[in-house]
Amino acid sequence: MASKKTLNAENLEALGGQRLAALLMDIAEDDAAVKRRLRLELAAKEAPETVAAEVRKRLGQIARARSFVDWRKVRDLAADLEAQRRAIVDQAARIDPAEALELMWRFMGLAESVHERCDDSNGVIGDVFRGACRDLGPLAELAKLDPVALADRVFAALNENDYGQYDHLIETLAAALDANGLDHLKARFVELSKTPIERPPEGQRKVLGWGSGGPMYEDEIKARSRESTIRLALQEIADAQGDVDAFIAQYDDKTLKAPRIAASIARRLLAAGRAEEALRVIEAAEHRRGGWPDFDWEDARIEALEALGRGDEAQAARWSCFERALSAEHLRAYLKRLPDFDDVEAEERALDHTERYESLLLQALAFFVSWPALDRAARVVTRRAGEFDGNHYEILSPAADALAGKHPLAATIVLRSMIDFTLTKARSSRYRHAARHFMECASLASSVADYGAFETHEAYATRLKAEHGRKSGFWSLISRRRDGEQTHCARHNEYCRCARY
Repeated sequence: MASKKTLNAENLEALGGQRLAALLMDIAEDDAAVKRRLRLELAAKEAPETVAAEVRKRLGQIARARSFVDWRKVRDLAADLEAQRRAIVDQAARIDPAEALELMWRFMGLAESVHERCDDSNGVIGDVFRGACRDLGPLAELAKLDPVALADRVFAALNENDYGQYDHLIETLAAALDANGLDHLKARFVELSKTPIERPPEGQRKVLGWGSGGPMYEDEIKARSRESTIRLALQEIADAQGDVDAFIAQYDDKTLKAPRIAASIARRLLAAGRAEEALRVIEAAEHRRGGWPDFDWEDARIEALEALGRGDEAQAARWSCFERALSAEHLRAYLKRLPDFDDVEAEERALDHTERYESLLLQALAFFVSWPALDRAARVVTRRAGEFDGNHYEILSPAADALAGKHPLAATIVLRSMIDFTLTKARSSRYRHAARHFMECASLASSVADYGAFETHEAYATRLKAEHGRKSGFWSLISRRRDGEQTHCARHNEYCRCARY
C-alpha cells in the first residue's frame, strides 16, 4: 500500500476541498498558467458556453506575443497550449462542434509564429500541434461542414505547412471530406501542379545559401517545396480513395526502384490483392552494394511471396535475413513456421551460426542476450574479450546486467570494456557511469570462482590506477563510494552499498 505521504489523487482528496482550494490559490498566485487553467475549469462548470470565448481570448494573446521562449520556458508554453487544446476538445466541442472546429483551426494557425519565437529542440511544441492536427478529424465529423469548403481549407493549410504541423492532415480528415471533398481537393492540387512559379529576372534572384552545385536560389527552393507538397498531398488523397495507381503515378521510374519506395508501393498493391505486381515492383528495386539489409524491403518481399503461396521462398528469405544481420525477429518468424522438432534443430543451427559470426560481435552479443542464450553470450565475451568497443554502452550495459547473475566473469569483462574506453578516451562526462561500472566489478569479484587468463579485480584496479591515476574526476567518485556513500546498483536496481571494495 502506498504511503499516505505519496503524491497521488487519493491522498490529495483526503486533504478536503477547503484545504485544496487554498493550496491552489497559493500556487496560482505565482503561476499564470495554473491561474488560466483554473479559470477555464470554473468557466466550464458555471458557464460552459463561455469556454470558447476564454480560449479565443488566450489564443489571441499567444498570437500577439513576440518574446523569445528559450529551452527553459518552452515546456511552460507547451503546457499552456495543451491546456487550450484540451479545452477545445473536451469542453467547447460538447457545446458547439462547429465553433470548436473553428477554434482548432485558429489554434493550428499559431504554429508558425510560435515555432519562430521558441527553442523547440526537444520537440514538445511540435507534439502539441501534431496532436491538435489529429483532433481536426473528429471535430470536423461532428461539425458536419460542407466537404468542398473543408477541402479548400485543407488546401490552404497544406500550402502553409512550413513546420510540418499539417502532416497527415488529409488522412485525418478523409472521413469528413468524403468522396466529393477528396475529388475537389485532388483537382485543386492538380491545377496547382500545372501553374508555374514565376522566376525573377536573373539579376534579381535571391540567394539563400550555397550548396555543392552552387548558389541556392529562393525561387528554386520554393518550387521544390511546392512540388513536394503536391506529391505528398496527391499520394494521401490516393490512399484515402484506395487508388494504388494514382499513388504510384507520383513517382518517376528511378524513384520507384528505391527499396523503401518499392516496399511502400508493394504493400499497397498487396492490400489491393495485386500480389504479382507487388513482387515485380519489389524485385525491380536497386540496392546499394554491400549495404546493410533493408528490412522494410525484405519484409515486403516476404509478404508478397507468402501472398503468392511461395512459402518455401519466403522461409529462405527469412533465414537469409537472420544469417546476414543476426535478426532475431526473422529467426523467430522462421522457426514459428517449421514443423515440431525441426524448429529445435534449426534453432541450434542458428545459435551456432551466431556464435561463429566474426564480423558482427556486438550484434551477436545483443542477439544472445535478447534470445536469451546467456551461456553462449558468456562464451563469446570470454573468447573475444579484447575486441569489444566500449563506446557501445547501449548494448554492453544491458548485457552486463543480464550476465551478472550466472556469468559474473563475462559481466566483469563487459563492464571493464566500458571503463577502459571511458578512461582511455578521457570521456569525463561518463566518469560517473565508469565509476559505477568499476564498483559493480568489485561487487562481482566474490562471485568469480576463477579469473583464468584475466586479471583479478585487485590486479585490474592496480593497473587502472597506474595508467589513469591522474584522472582525479574518476577516482574522486570511487573514493566517495568506497567511504560508504550509497550509489545506485544496476544489479539490485536500488540504492545500496554492495559496490564497495
